[in-house]
Amino acid sequence: MAVDREHVLRSAAALLARSPAATMDEVAKAAGIGRATLHRHFAGRDALVRALESLGIQEIEAALDASDIETGPAEDALRRFVAAVEPAAGLLAFLVTENQLFEGDVHEGWNRTDARICGLFRRGQESGEFRIDLPAAWLSEALSGLISACAWSIQDGRVAARDFTRMTVELLLGGVRRSAQ
Repeated sequence: MAVDREHVLRSAAALLARSPAATMDEVAKAAGIGRATLHRHFAGRDALVRALESLGIQEIEAALDASDIETGPAEDALRRFVAAVEPAAGLLAFLVTENQLFEGDVHEGWNRTDARICGLFRRGQESGEFRIDLPAAWLSEALSGLISACAWSIQDGRVAARDFTRMTVELLLGGVRRSAQ
């Protein structure tokens, strides 16, 4: 029987988003395969996390493409992006806690996605929608943190999943909107 690598990765992502310390045995069980089969596809946890990193970057890039962040008001584009990235929020929350991903050689995909998100914030700053006293790079980091925090809060049952986009965007925009002076 052939193992669907995509299914294994998505199963691992779902489990690790809920239980970041899950063992490889637990990942194999969640995917419905044996540990030996899992190890034939991923030599160990590090290899699995690296594959999940690529999946996460792919998900962010798909959300960026789907939300067409280069058009319309920056605030609207931000809302579209957050709504589009919501299905991957749990995986992204897991990935931001994996320090090994951000030591040494960082996957080029992070730089690519960050450049696009920073571009959205710069566009909002240039159009007068967003405040200009905070660097776009910081606003991108803040967005990443809010997406992760909201995913964790939903996972813990502290907030309703249906409120993900509204909570994330409204809290961020409350801090990034340029006030009338």
